[in-house]
Amino acid sequence: MSETNLPPCGIYRTTVASLDGIKAERLVYFHNHGNPGPGVYYPSGWQDNRARFDSRGIVIPSDEYASSLEALPSEGFYSVRSKFHCCDKECREFLPNDLVQLGYNSKAVPILFIPGFRDGEFHLPETGFPVDLERIKEHLQSLRTGNFDNSESD
Repeated sequence: MSETNLPPCGIYRTTVASLDGIKAERLVYFHNHGNPGPGVYYPSGWQDNRARFDSRGIVIPSDEYASSLEALPSEGFYSVRSKFHCCDKECREFLPNDLVQLGYNSKAVPILFIPGFRDGEFHLPETGFPVDLERIKEHLQSLRTGNFDNSESD
């Protein structure tokens, strides 16, 4: 497999199951280089609403399989650009300039968390609102944040 034909490393949703054990409709981290080859890694848990990925992955069967992966917006903090609702049922409204944190569940469903202050401390809630992926792409603007733990920054 040629790294030039592969998508960049990052978080993706699998769309096709493979005979090698890759499940469809799952959140994965795709690593386009490695030993023995490019692979997908499932979440091993979550911390502060961000997926932590297993150190052991599954090698993808082919370059063609890699093209079936659906790229997802990065986890992290976003600003709402324009008013929208989480879904067609309009369960939750988000307003311009709201601060939200984007995360995903194991099935790669986007979840928006509403951070805020409680007792004078900044708080990340443990529960959020599932949101349609197209609404995320249309209405959110990624924010840059500081990196204090040597992990990937937003």
